[in-house]
Amino acid sequence: MVLLLVIVMVNLGLWQLRRLHERTTYNASVRANESQPGQPVEDVLRSTDPVSVGHDLNFRKVTATGTYDTSNEIIVRARSLDGTPGVWALTPMRLADGTGAIVLRGFLPSQGTLERVPDDAEPPSGEVSITGLVQETQTRGAFGATDPADGRLTTMARADVARIAKQLPYPILPAYVQLQTQQPSQPGPQPRVLPEPVLDEGPHLSYAIQWFIFTTIAILGYPLILRRKARDQDREVDNDDTEELARDAAGVGAP
Repeated sequence: MVLLLVIVMVNLGLWQLRRLHERTTYNASVRANESQPGQPVEDVLRSTDPVSVGHDLNFRKVTATGTYDTSNEIIVRARSLDGTPGVWALTPMRLADGTGAIVLRGFLPSQGTLERVPDDAEPPSGEVSITGLVQETQTRGAFGATDPADGRLTTMARADVARIAKQLPYPILPAYVQLQTQQPSQPGPQPRVLPEPVLDEGPHLSYAIQWFIFTTIAILGYPLILRRKARDQDREVDNDDTEELARDAAGVGAP
């Protein structure tokens, strides 16, 4: 059992180191993408690209000019910002070439799930120019809410570009754009533009060190426990022998 425990803890430590390597590699790619000058989104993404292209373009700066399609807005449920519960507002933008770009316009505070974007949080009408960051489409992992595969949705569990594309009458780009600036500006204070990501290495290194410390304790501690147990057993045997000799001596001297 101790050997099995050691193997498990070593593997957990190595897994955390792999996660750390993945995190540092991802952070490096984000910094490289953010350092590049902004380009028109049509030059970075094409509607015929697979959704996987967004992984390598995360946080790439882009610009776009078009008109917002508020009739096809999507609410993304169960989001939070600075500890405040709410939702995301996703609005397609029709570009000059007829394609669409899904724009994450920002965060709306809400105690429940909004069914639609409030009137005072709608975007400006007419032509709008934006700058933003490319974001990879979100997909469901092993756990999490599931959106219906068919039908027209107004709220979704995540920013799933492929699912949104199924209900739009025009092709869209395979990643969404996280809004940074917009001209004309938003008429009101909502939605709140999301902040840029904080790039850190997370707790993976400290977790790995903890698992290796636990492994060391198991490797060094278990032999000490065995040694103490053996010493205690030897002491018990010596005590038993002493008592037996005492009883024998008492029996010999008895009348």
